[in-house]
Amino acid sequence: MKPAARGSKKTLASSTLISSKLLAGQAKGNLPSDANLNRRESRFVGMDTLDGDQEESWLQPKVLTKPPDQLVLTEQELKEEHTRMLTANNPRAPSNPIRFNFKESTYKAITQVDNVAVLFQMDTNLLHKESEEGRRQVEKDGTADDVTSAESGEGGAADGGPKIQNQFNYSERAAQTLNHPPRDRETMTDPPPRLNFNGSVSQWEIHDAYVEDIKRQQLSKEKAKTTKFQVKDEPKKKGLSTMDEIESDELQKVSGGLSILERMVNQNTYDEISQDFKYWEDAADEFRSGQGSLLPLWKLSYEKARKYSVTSLKWNSKYKDFMAVGYGSHSFMNDKGGLLCFYTLKNPSFPEFIFSANSGISSLDSNTDDFNLVAVGFYSGNVAVYDLAQSKEDNPVYTSTALTGKHSDPVWQVAWQKPDPDGFLNFYSISSDGVMKSWTLMKNELQHAEVIQLRVEGQSLVGPSGVESELLGCGTCFDFSLKLDYIFLVGTEEGRIHKCSKTYINQYLDTAQAHNMTIYSLKMNPIHPSVFLTCSADWTVKVWNHAELEVGPLFTFDLNSPVADACWAPYASTVFAACTIDGFVYVYDLNINKYAPLCKQQILQSKKGKLTRLVFNPHFPVLIVSDDRGTLYSFKLSPNLRKVEVEKGSSDETEMAKMDKLISFVLEPLLVKQ
Repeated sequence: MKPAARGSKKTLASSTLISSKLLAGQAKGNLPSDANLNRRESRFVGMDTLDGDQEESWLQPKVLTKPPDQLVLTEQELKEEHTRMLTANNPRAPSNPIRFNFKESTYKAITQVDNVAVLFQMDTNLLHKESEEGRRQVEKDGTADDVTSAESGEGGAADGGPKIQNQFNYSERAAQTLNHPPRDRETMTDPPPRLNFNGSVSQWEIHDAYVEDIKRQQLSKEKAKTTKFQVKDEPKKKGLSTMDEIESDELQKVSGGLSILERMVNQNTYDEISQDFKYWEDAADEFRSGQGSLLPLWKLSYEKARKYSVTSLKWNSKYKDFMAVGYGSHSFMNDKGGLLCFYTLKNPSFPEFIFSANSGISSLDSNTDDFNLVAVGFYSGNVAVYDLAQSKEDNPVYTSTALTGKHSDPVWQVAWQKPDPDGFLNFYSISSDGVMKSWTLMKNELQHAEVIQLRVEGQSLVGPSGVESELLGCGTCFDFSLKLDYIFLVGTEEGRIHKCSKTYINQYLDTAQAHNMTIYSLKMNPIHPSVFLTCSADWTVKVWNHAELEVGPLFTFDLNSPVADACWAPYASTVFAACTIDGFVYVYDLNINKYAPLCKQQILQSKKGKLTRLVFNPHFPVLIVSDDRGTLYSFKLSPNLRKVEVEKGSSDETEMAKMDKLISFVLEPLLVKQ
């Protein structure tokens, strides 16, 4: 009872002290409010239950606890501020990673490095107790009372325990890294063409189909039973057995679907080039008048054709993106054979059709009416006709031999003509032997007839016995007039141009000494029937009027290098392009500039090869250029190079008027002098 009495005395003394302080405050006028008085009195409630040490603990001054190894700093050092910068860069992340780019097939440096470092990761299964899913989980487990009791216990412990105060000056900072925004890229493809097909099937048609299938199965079994040995005289496919032939027959059934799938993959691979082909226009043409440029598009090549040179190009008359390419070699002492390939711009990675030949291909031409027929001239002097409808075989449907007739020298050019009066297809060819022949496709054979024998007029060859003989010419190129199909022009190795007719075999209509060296190409204007151009190894390109050959060329352009090929643009009578062996391509428009090209662009360095041929696409603003290593380069013409195509109301009459104006501009001063 003594401790209780002692505690009561102290409590009484405490209350007396508080009342005396309140009286003093009232006397001074600083009497606290009722709320503050109640809050102060609440602090002393229950103090009678504390022992003596606890009673005086709240009166003791605040003591800071220091660790024994704490560094002692002066007042100036304590006031000094230290700034630390927090960055989001990961010091362990590589600074210059390099990865392989499958799109461009090369290694490239990665500019953006992922600086996120995951130190700890754990999948949680906690649910918020106030969420709907949390309430369902509590009701399902029946743990609502346990959670409530646990919360009340924790709260009591927290309220009853002493509050731990922070004895150091901490500052809390946060940093947020930059998150890259997501990007969505979409590509819309052209819908495939659709065709509705309806038909009726009878019982006899079903029966015939089953009979054909049974015969096909029996034939495949017979092929499997045959021996692998074949007669030496029979053509043998290298590396193919009977089982491989059966598998190839099965693959042919799905070849159509595979080709469509291949084109879809290539369309995604070359999507950027396809977009440029459809929509790109050089905006710089608006600020430069009289100048243009060529935009590189697809690069067509075939691995087995790298050792050959591209000798001829020809677009198909029906399919706008389909092109025939002839491969050969200019090394006459080592003829390694040739290839005939067909490319399409829808699949630039691989040819659609491939035909192999025993001799190099020097020229080709595609028929305008029967678009599946292609006439080919070889270095051996033979000519042949290939049929794309029979693409499963490498052998041509028509071919010439030494028995049936052939040229004795390489065939430099072939060209289809209109069918003869009997309705048989025919084409013409010219060779270095000086003979121009016509070939007619009969039912079972290829018949030929001599059109003209080229001779060098005014020159003769004297033999050992003193007998003079005529000196024969060497033909290199020819072209027929669009208006009069019986008139044609021939270019020779001597640099001469002969104007000939089908009705006069042994006589020229006109002759002109056009160049000092071999004429590589002679092309008639596709719009104006009297104008043609020639290019030669003497570095020049000349524009002529075959009605006035004796006057001379209308225009002459010196390109400072042997000109491999030249051709007219199909959309204008005054636009033509030429390529030189040193890798430059020139595009001229005589209506805009009569003295300089609108575009001079280097396509290939002279160390890497030589340019051989070029041709305009008849429907798209695309120019194809080839080299001597089996590669084709496609380019898109800028708007300044094809202004005529964009102009409304342009037709053949307006284009012919432009060319007639140029002819009169050149010929009038010459006729006045004469």
